[in-house]
Amino acid sequence: MIKKLDNATILVTGGTGSFGNAFLPMTLSRFNPKKVIVFSRDEMKQWEMAKGYQDDPRVRFFIGDVRDRERLYRAFDGVDYVVHAAATKIVPTAEYNPFECIKTNVVGAMNVIDSAIDKRIKGVVALSTDKASSPINLYGASKLAFDKLFIAGNSYAGGHETKFSVVRYLNVMGSRGSVIPLFLTKKDMGNLPITDPRMTRFMITLEQGVDLVWHALDDMIGGEIYVKKNPVNESDGYCSCGRSTGNAKSNWRATGREDPRADDWPGGCTFYL
Repeated sequence: MIKKLDNATILVTGGTGSFGNAFLPMTLSRFNPKKVIVFSRDEMKQWEMAKGYQDDPRVRFFIGDVRDRERLYRAFDGVDYVVHAAATKIVPTAEYNPFECIKTNVVGAMNVIDSAIDKRIKGVVALSTDKASSPINLYGASKLAFDKLFIAGNSYAGGHETKFSVVRYLNVMGSRGSVIPLFLTKKDMGNLPITDPRMTRFMITLEQGVDLVWHALDDMIGGEIYVKKNPVNESDGYCSCGRSTGNAKSNWRATGREDPRADDWPGGCTFYL
């Protein structure tokens, strides 16, 4: 049991995303935090999410963007721990909007680090991705820089006690923008498009992801990159999700791309995992 989360104030950036929607109820149920702050820039998602917590005084919602350091300074007042989940995550979106990707994933990381040090946050766990390992696209490259910034943040903090660690996520099953929801929308068509039959994915559930963040918060001394050891899933394995949801005739087919715009991507990017 992570006693440090009891009576603590926790802030989650990008808290209205898939991770935040799992982290918030699980943390409120398992621990007794003083306050959990959901920090995100989408007012409609916050409005919808807040409906489920109207009777829980421990939950707060802040509108803000990690690109805005002044807003982070205000939001971090009185916070003990930060889970940094805000990111530009969709690979083709990052390729088409590289400046915006860098502003969120790299400049946003710098803002979180500076704000956490200045506001004397006890610990920050930043959510990364396996795509940061030997990256082949801008999303992965931006997350590699992101990882290095957070690890370096422990030295950058100087005499301050703020600690930074990174959790490298795998492909989160069922999260928005991930492959399984895509397959579920296409299962009745008889074919499930994949990039290449040789490609592999490392899958993790949202609940496992939250557990990994809890473990990092409990175990961290600063400078760690936590990676959950999971078996690899090949194409026929994760494509079976379509067959297991009621359409036994669904089969996968190799299309050479997952996005019809792939031929137009800057740098000729065609394949991504």
